[in-house]
Amino acid sequence: MSARPPAPVPPSPPISQPGDPRRLSSTVAWLCAFFAFLNIYAMQPVLPMVMRDFGATPVQAGFTVGATIFALALMSPFIGMLSDAAGRKSVVFFSLLGLCLPTALVPFADSLRMLIVLRFLQGLFIPGIVVVLLAYIGEEFEGEAIARLNGVFMSGAVIGGFCGRFITGHLGHLFGWRSAFVALTLLDALGALIVWRGIPASRHFTANRDFGNALRILARHLHNIPLLTACVVGFCVLFSLIGTFTYVVVLLGFPPFNLSVAALANIFSIYLVGAFITHFSGRFIARIGSRAALLIALALSSGGLCLALLPSLFAVLAGLTLCSSAIFICQAAAFSAIAHNVSEGRSLASGLYYMAYYGGGATGAWVAGLAFEAYGWSGSVISMILAQAVAAVAAWFGWRQATPTTSPHTPPEN
Repeated sequence: MSARPPAPVPPSPPISQPGDPRRLSSTVAWLCAFFAFLNIYAMQPVLPMVMRDFGATPVQAGFTVGATIFALALMSPFIGMLSDAAGRKSVVFFSLLGLCLPTALVPFADSLRMLIVLRFLQGLFIPGIVVVLLAYIGEEFEGEAIARLNGVFMSGAVIGGFCGRFITGHLGHLFGWRSAFVALTLLDALGALIVWRGIPASRHFTANRDFGNALRILARHLHNIPLLTACVVGFCVLFSLIGTFTYVVVLLGFPPFNLSVAALANIFSIYLVGAFITHFSGRFIARIGSRAALLIALALSSGGLCLALLPSLFAVLAGLTLCSSAIFICQAAAFSAIAHNVSEGRSLASGLYYMAYYGGGATGAWVAGLAFEAYGWSGSVISMILAQAVAAVAAWFGWRQATPTTSPHTPPEN
């Protein structure tokens, strides 16, 4: 009597360790973007309240938005160098933790100048989150995964930007705009804890503490046409996004629309449309290339701005939805172009991009404000369409071929 063969043992399912990047990367990318963008634009829905409290003009109140963005632009290249030397996880964690301090002091600002200073200090910490995350994605993943994770990042950024505005708007309506920043402080602290416990350790990161080598990499970056093109695109698209949502709030918060602060906060629900679109934009960009995706998105965004000129609340909201959703695709296209055309000093390259990107946002808050005071909402719209036209021209000549889906760990073919 022959022995019965042993029953086959089913294969054990693969074990996902808590720090396994394949399991947690999307979640961490989303959370990092969410907590960073929660703070950047939080002042926008309460600008009418700030104008009344401090007797400020639209441009002066707009500086409470522009100051944060200007600090982001100034700090981005330096945080790139710091991260290249110190690593990714520690920089992200301490940036989130440090962000809590100026956020906690905002409710105690007794003048517009003090409020602007505190908002500037907030902006100094945020690049340590957004710049380093972009470098992390470029190092740890390959091919189409980069485009997919960039889409996840943009989705988290959109939801974070929406929630920051939504929270300040509704809490401002109920308890005053200062109370909203108490809530943001608590959320920032929670974000630091979540990121510290959940962010995966880098697998491909190599520390670079040679400052001279960093300068040489910087020089090569300044000759990288696709990277420089991405910087121009970033400048122009955030110029138009900040100009749009800063001064449409002023438009709608005063006659003839006279929307309440809570209603203004609800307007930012259109960001949820952008979150849905950008979550799937990575595959679209990978299929047709960064240049084609950007040009299509810019055309849609400019069309949305033109629609927002009509004297109808419905038309304004529809135009804002089209404009903002298309701009988020523009950002994802720029991220993909950087990831596929930079093979060294990724954090420094990210810093250069964000310096231009947020420099454009700060410029938009100022220039679109001047146009608003001189010519009204139509003046702001014209300034933003011109900025988008510059982005289209730059991409047409700077990204001559569709972005290849090659591994970012090897030099891309130019």
